[in-house]
Amino acid sequence: TTFSTARALYRHVVRLLHPTTGPEVDVSGIHLDLERPPPPGRPWVMLNMVASVDGATTVQGLSGQLGGAGDRQVFRTLRSLADMILVGDSVAMVVLGYDDTLQVTVEDIAHHTAAVARTHPSALVIADMPWMSYHVSTADTVNNAAMLIRAGAQAVKLEGGRRRIPMIEALVAAEIPVMGHIGLTPQSMHAMGGYRVQGRNTEAALDLVDAAKALAHAGCFSIVLEGVPAPVAAMVTEAVEVSTIGIGAGPDCDGQVLVFHDVLGLEQRVLPKFVRRYAGLFDLGVAALTEFAGDVRSGEFPDAAECYRLDDGAADALGLYGAA
Repeated sequence: TTFSTARALYRHVVRLLHPTTGPEVDVSGIHLDLERPPPPGRPWVMLNMVASVDGATTVQGLSGQLGGAGDRQVFRTLRSLADMILVGDSVAMVVLGYDDTLQVTVEDIAHHTAAVARTHPSALVIADMPWMSYHVSTADTVNNAAMLIRAGAQAVKLEGGRRRIPMIEALVAAEIPVMGHIGLTPQSMHAMGGYRVQGRNTEAALDLVDAAKALAHAGCFSIVLEGVPAPVAAMVTEAVEVSTIGIGAGPDCDGQVLVFHDVLGLEQRVLPKFVRRYAGLFDLGVAALTEFAGDVRSGEFPDAAECYRLDDGAADALGLYGAA
């Protein structure tokens, strides 16, 4: 969305949600009320920003800290407007405790995809095809992708350039939507000599542009660009008619993706240059568990308010006078 549209949305929200304006407001209708024409000739992804002008202060009852009933309604609405949810193979590192993404299996991805799908999100659910699930044959690729679709995915993502064209074409022929992924492809970490930025010289940059065109021609509906210089990502985005989603690829992609655990500050082992943390939940979690353990050891938890009581008659019958 454009900055002018964002400003219009902000003014509209303020007018609608200010407590002196009148009746209850249907927050879910706010986006429908605003005209947001897409940019001509380009794919586009809607972006939402939540801001609190005064933080957690209350001024004459006109504002309050985030988390009130109105805020929760806004957050639910915005969450429902997310464009895509990627169940990525990074689950290997941030959930399953592995050192890289190569250890995760199709069964692992299917398990976590099913958990996401059971929440019935309105966003498109995309499942990563893990390492060696699409490398052997087109038949193997389609069968593995079918397992992820049955688990609840609506599309799959696979890594690699032109060498993946037969697999992509087979998936599209099987009516399985495919997202491509080029640039720094973590499943190729050994072949690349580690997690290295791609496309830094002229030849490599032009090769990425050609690879993106080939993936789009093969039927990919979108392409992830990872770990490439921002100008190269801009070139790729301009060269293809499908949307590009950047991760460490600068601001000119049509959309952005980050790992959930990185955004919330849950992952502590690795902090790539392109990650912006919006919370520190790891530190909050450690502090909370430390406080809990301290309260248990000191006997402060649980207290009387956190214990179940016996009916007075039952307590008398059991002889537990004063224990209720």
